[in-house]
Amino acid sequence: MKNLLVVLLVVMIGPAMAVNGTMKIGDKAVHTNIKMLDISGEKISLADVKKDNGLLVMFSSNTCPFVLQWEDRYLEIKALADQHKVGMIVLNSNYGNRNGVDSYEAMQKHARNKNYNFYYAVDEDSKIANAFGGQTTPHAFLFDSDLELVYKGAVDDNYKSAKNVKQAYLKDAINSMVNGKEIAVTETKPVGCSIKRKTD
Repeated sequence: MKNLLVVLLVVMIGPAMAVNGTMKIGDKAVHTNIKMLDISGEKISLADVKKDNGLLVMFSSNTCPFVLQWEDRYLEIKALADQHKVGMIVLNSNYGNRNGVDSYEAMQKHARNKNYNFYYAVDEDSKIANAFGGQTTPHAFLFDSDLELVYKGAVDDNYKSAKNVKQAYLKDAINSMVNGKEIAVTETKPVGCSIKRKTD
């Protein structure tokens, strides 16, 4: 199993190639008014999802092994975000898989099976992923009330086991942000499958 995971890391993460933009901490969110198709059939934008205290954007997918191990924590993160008036949206930017495992219908089915209670929308032509510099699924971008980036990176330090997490990067960042405290870790290396983005 360990060897398999090593192979997955090497094969699926890959280099961060063809990323048009790379957001730095303090940068303002872009493309916030682009309407995207949510699994509900509603068209929504990042501006629509933002709440009083900020916005969490997560890039994800349906079949990536890292997503499958981490996504049980998505619901906990949504609950924390709701508690602190932070909007949350999960984007599927896998343009290359749009006619297969990451089709809109597959997204709807996956969301039902996993009891998603948050927006899960199509990032058409990988526009948001390319602008933000989203690299993997998952990859989290947390913005404050002014839509300035305060954290980007992994959900936490242990995709294999929620019980054995020692540093809950994203949760800690949300808590610190809304309580006016300095975020201890503002950037971590994303771990996951490379985004199958549109590059032209």
